[in-house]
Amino acid sequence: MERAQFEQCALPDTPGIYRFLKGRKLLYVGKATSLKDRVRSYFSKDLTSTRGARIRVMVEEADTITWEATDSVLEALILEANLIKKHQPPYNAREKDNKSYNYLVITKEEYPRVLVVRGRELFQNWQEKDIKKLFGPFPEGGALKVAMKLVRKIFPFRDACQIAALQKFPKPCFNRQLGLCPGVCDGSCSKGDYARIIKHIILLFSGKKNALLKELEKAMQTAAKNEAFESAAHLRKQVYALTHIRDVALIKGDFHSAGGESGTVRIEAYDIAHLAGKATVGVMTVVEHGETKLSDYRKFNVHTVGNDDTKALQEILQRRFAHSEWTLPQLVVIDGGKGQLAMAIRTLEKLGINVPVVSVLKDEYHKAKEILGDSTKKKAYQREILLANAESHRFAIGFHRKKMRRALLG
Repeated sequence: MERAQFEQCALPDTPGIYRFLKGRKLLYVGKATSLKDRVRSYFSKDLTSTRGARIRVMVEEADTITWEATDSVLEALILEANLIKKHQPPYNAREKDNKSYNYLVITKEEYPRVLVVRGRELFQNWQEKDIKKLFGPFPEGGALKVAMKLVRKIFPFRDACQIAALQKFPKPCFNRQLGLCPGVCDGSCSKGDYARIIKHIILLFSGKKNALLKELEKAMQTAAKNEAFESAAHLRKQVYALTHIRDVALIKGDFHSAGGESGTVRIEAYDIAHLAGKATVGVMTVVEHGETKLSDYRKFNVHTVGNDDTKALQEILQRRFAHSEWTLPQLVVIDGGKGQLAMAIRTLEKLGINVPVVSVLKDEYHKAKEILGDSTKKKAYQREILLANAESHRFAIGFHRKKMRRALLG
């Protein structure tokens, strides 16, 4: 498909889903914060470098683009997953299989749990008899987790707490105290009330928001007629929340999710922590498929330098890349400015490691201010870079504090 053909499409500047087709065959479906901006990105000159050769081939193969606007990014996320499950478009599939995708599982229990489960775990450890309802696959696992945080504020659900009937002295779980569990744990939510919550979540993720709204509005009117004003007020809040979903976090998480290529670059981030040169430590964190990979995080005790972050960073890079048995990253992220960036590039060059490097420059409040380095990578993987960097800072601070406590205790 040529750019001239795209320019004839009057895509709206609203959330929704878009489809690339060849004739009547669906090649790819994706979600967008802005349909107009997202689809336009497929016709940029740097498509191959930002999305990959596979997606460039898909665009060339397509001859039609269709779309469907939604009221929110959350609804676009749900619709995208339902369409992928129904049609299984070839360019939505990852290189291997769908085990890397995330799914929403509602368990078949008296008080069902609502869980986000990675495909690998789902196919290996779950049986059909244990699942009440399954939604997905969701290509962007991080976006699904953010979505569930939004949904849980509207429809609180159980994920891990024990049912009150099973406990001798039932107590509210932590999520109950935050209003994110309806009270399964302390007996304040009946089986019938909880079943209605689960029904509402199922309707929402089945793409039946209008039916859900009608049901809630009808229940609200009934409650008001019966003078159950507290219940009516609660239902009114749910209706309002559903019709005014604020999904800014989902919009941020939607960065570069189109094309199915987001997060297929293993990204490693490094950071240093110390107290005036004392108890200096370094860490490595990993993001794969757009999500953190905790099993690959690494800690380094730094011994050769004092109060010098650049030299400490150089040491841990040398030690890390001495491990030829570890998987090589496709991008390295460091914390710092131009000096740290230049040092990291030189270090990798000397080691014969051909991996692009970017650095995250912070402001006076230690908030990300700018990404320096490889222009193609920082544009294509902004969300993943910032996630990896934030994780490395958190992990380094935690490791340093633990080391300091041990030193004080002695």
